[in-house]
Amino acid sequence: MIKVSWKNEREKMGKEIIQSLYREGMIKTWYRDKSDGWYLASGLWSPFYIQLRPLSSYPKVLRKVGYALGKIIKEEIKDVDKIIGVAMAGIPIATAITLTEEIPSGFTRKLEGVRDVNEFHSLIEKYGEHALIEGELKSGDNLVVVDDLVTKFNSKLIAIEQIKYELKRRGLSNVKCENVVVLFDREQGAEKSAMEHNIELHSLIPFRTKGISWLADFLAEEEYSVIIDYLDNPIRYQNLNIQINLKNMAKCEV
Repeated sequence: MIKVSWKNEREKMGKEIIQSLYREGMIKTWYRDKSDGWYLASGLWSPFYIQLRPLSSYPKVLRKVGYALGKIIKEEIKDVDKIIGVAMAGIPIATAITLTEEIPSGFTRKLEGVRDVNEFHSLIEKYGEHALIEGELKSGDNLVVVDDLVTKFNSKLIAIEQIKYELKRRGLSNVKCENVVVLFDREQGAEKSAMEHNIELHSLIPFRTKGISWLADFLAEEEYSVIIDYLDNPIRYQNLNIQINLKNMAKCEV
């Protein structure tokens, strides 16, 4: 159970960070930034896009992110030996946690073209002896996977499979990896998927239930209402006519 004092601090940090990210252009909307919208890795079209790869160009924000996610690890998981950042956006975040909270870290190798666990297992048959995880690991470690955001949880399952393979390759045993910590949860199915795989998902900013409301004062009324509706029913927005209407709406406001 989350302590009241930590819960309040958690929400305060989440609100400060999401507003900073929006101001710096790392949270983009079709209305303000790109009228065509975006296609996500899942294949879904989206009227907003969270792009955190430039985060390390904003050291003050990155430091806050490192502190906040480090606090989640210490307050909600505890007894963590190492964190593993997911390539690529999770790597600077993991490093920030290491520097602010002194939790050792490593990171996954980027696997091009691997979109799910089945594709990972197909690749691994011909991958060879190259390391899938960079960083020191030892038997008995309690590991936590760290990344920028989560949509459907596929990339986190791939990271966990990489860890399992690497542990086997190094001959390590009794290693736990039962928690994933992210800055953003788009709340589009990841938590359910995590539970099905006996993984606990922790996020600083649950975007649908809290994050978008923390941006209400920064967004135009139409912008806010469309994103709220999209988060409730993303399938509706895969309709091309709806996308064209939204594109015209954005163009009219330029």
